Amino acid sequence: MSVRQRKLVALVKRLLWLIFFVQAIAGAFVDMPYNYWVGWLPALGAIAISLVTARSVRQQIATDPPAPVEVEPPVTGRWSALNSPADKVPSHGTHSLGQTYAIDITAEPDDPARARPGFAWLWPVARRNRAFPAFGAPLHAVADATVVHAEDDQRDHLSRNSLLALVYFMLIEGVGRILGGTRRIVGNHVVLDLGEGTYAMYAHVQRGSLAVRAGDKVVAGQRLGNCGNSGNSTEPHVHFQLMDGPDLNTAKGVPFRWRGIGVPANREVFTAEQAPEQAPEQALAKNLIQN
Repeated sequence: MSVRQRKLVALVKRLLWLIFFVQAIAGAFVDMPYNYWVGWLPALGAIAISLVTARSVRQQIATDPPAPVEVEPPVTGRWSALNSPADKVPSHGTHSLGQTYAIDITAEPDDPARARPGFAWLWPVARRNRAFPAFGAPLHAVADATVVHAEDDQRDHLSRNSLLALVYFMLIEGVGRILGGTRRIVGNHVVLDLGEGTYAMYAHVQRGSLAVRAGDKVVAGQRLGNCGNSGNSTEPHVHFQLMDGPDLNTAKGVPFRWRGIGVPANREVFTAEQAPEQAPEQALAKNLIQN
């Protein structure tokens, strides 16, 4: 499937979901001029498209599995993995938005006083982001690259790691973000062009924290911004993935390996070392050569 075809499929699927939700809301206030079951056709059509495209991706992976690309880790310090492609593919249950081999990681500091808060069944309903050690942690470039997209104007919302907050997140907020489009799902994010058709995407970045803008040249280990809790996120964490294009709506996932770590499995705790820093004059010389 070409990029143009993938873009058209993504547009049709989003339009079908929009029609479904709009007429479902309208149906709560007025009688619709058709039978109840007809209202489900747009949703069934969107689901059918997702199943067909997912099957196509699965067949392609089975017949011609892509080779993993080794890069530096996007963080430093002690972290644990969630939704890892080491355990299942697609790691997040979907191939859409280039997420086939995506991974979520949360900070796990050695200091018990800074431990990550656990899931709350009743109380507190929500926590402030500063309660989570991942919030504000620096994000680093995984390779020498060019920034192709960077935005950080969306707010960091409270956590959704309680029963009531999770219900709200799945039934109300999640629907709103789907209707809002891709940027409302991934939140603040940055996309890097690593070269040779590979792109890295960092999602849920902290509001106002990005130190780079589109067009900037960066070197491996350079700080890009901070971990946040924007977009479709239940708590501050880093969502990282590699893709074959810069457009999340059409890109396909690319497997990764972090140098010195590999691909951590779910709940595996790992420690990431910072990539060797270049002297400022070395980084400047490299940028001049790339330009």
